[in-house]
Amino acid sequence: MRVNRIILVLLFLTAALPFVFAQGDKEFIYDSKGKRNPFIPLVTPEGRLLRLDKYDGGSSGGMLVEGIIYDKSGRSFALVNSAVVGVGDFAGDYQVLKILEDKVIFIKDGIPLEVELIKKGEE
Repeated sequence: MRVNRIILVLLFLTAALPFVFAQGDKEFIYDSKGKRNPFIPLVTPEGRLLRLDKYDGGSSGGMLVEGIIYDKSGRSFALVNSAVVGVGDFAGDYQVLKILEDKVIFIKDGIPLEVELIKKGEE
């Protein structure tokens, strides 16, 4: 009889644990407060190490992607603010994180910025 009670209590506790630790329907949003986002990798898929410290050169103005040379199996390049850059290079205060067919992903202070390629007639 005593073993049955112990088993019953253990089953009850096992069933009740998910409700004890449940957070409800709250969605967690990470606020970096100006620090590097820890969920962004420090190394690109190509193996280049990203520098997340501030860059002294260049302007901190808007990023303008004027052209992309995309090679999915090799190294891609982009024309950003009239300068040719590759993954890991800087364009103003932003570092190039990834170059895709139609956009470039930059990073500054751990915060990513996606800039789409300007198409003819959208200038």
